[in-house]
Amino acid sequence: MDGPMRVLVTGGSGLVGRAIERVVKEGEGREGEEWIFLSSKDANLMSAEETRSVFQKHRPTHVIHLAAMVGGLFRNMRQNLDFWRNNVFINDNVLQTAHEFGVVKVVSCLSTCIFPDKTTYPIDETMIHNGPPHESNFGYAYAKRMIDVHNRACCQQYGRRYTAVIPTNVFGPHDNFNIEDGHVLPGLIHKTYMAKKEGKALQVWGSGRPLRQFIYSLDLARLFLWVLRDYDEVEPIILSVGEEDELSIKDAVNAVVEGMEFKGDVIYDTSKADGQFKKTASNAKLRKYLPDFKFTPFKAAMKETCDWFEANYDIARK
Repeated sequence: MDGPMRVLVTGGSGLVGRAIERVVKEGEGREGEEWIFLSSKDANLMSAEETRSVFQKHRPTHVIHLAAMVGGLFRNMRQNLDFWRNNVFINDNVLQTAHEFGVVKVVSCLSTCIFPDKTTYPIDETMIHNGPPHESNFGYAYAKRMIDVHNRACCQQYGRRYTAVIPTNVFGPHDNFNIEDGHVLPGLIHKTYMAKKEGKALQVWGSGRPLRQFIYSLDLARLFLWVLRDYDEVEPIILSVGEEDELSIKDAVNAVVEGMEFKGDVIYDTSKADGQFKKTASNAKLRKYLPDFKFTPFKAAMKETCDWFEANYDIARK
């Protein structure tokens, strides 16, 4: 696009929003770009009125849409209706308001948990709607899938080039480190911190056998900027490390233990649910576009995240 770009980032105070803010400040931002990072304090995006007034105020040309009601496995299992309704409202408000205000491009954030539960692996971008998602988080998953439906319909009806990215498991500084309701890695980091401080064993929920692809939030942020500026498809794109970089939860636990320099015992509580065994995603499409993109090695990224949590324990979300 020619002329200045005014980018509005919803969910700007979360894990990915903070990472985008950091990479923009550290040299990835370009001249003529203005970046506005919104948090839930600035507007309740479940309200069409508040969404409209925040767009009126900032008049963005581009939007990165990260705002969502999110939570880990156990919170999703308890609150499927809330996850469905709240996310449908947020997404519809943001996408429709963006269209009404003539926003050139919206990049929304999906998740690999939206893919069908019964599927062949690796998963790719064409498979999103091929069957029901895992029952543990079907409310969230269907709400996120509807972003893709909305984008395709908006392109067909109005020619809008709104798209979405599908990251695998994201981690990094500014995550939600809540042990009960957070995602697997930040929860583990917080638990390990507490176990180390109290001189107790580290209790890990589940068997440690499920497999995941983890992406460092700062790598994801750099990829978001590329999608915003250069990716022109409406069809979503998976942003992930390769299939060969898939790790077991046990591997991740070992990296946290190393990053936190935890010396105690690690106990796996197999009475707790494991969730989906694997969600292996193909990054072939990303590699077709960016064959040379370098991901931060997992252990180095984990060490940075552990160090950030220890240094910012008092202000971290938990």
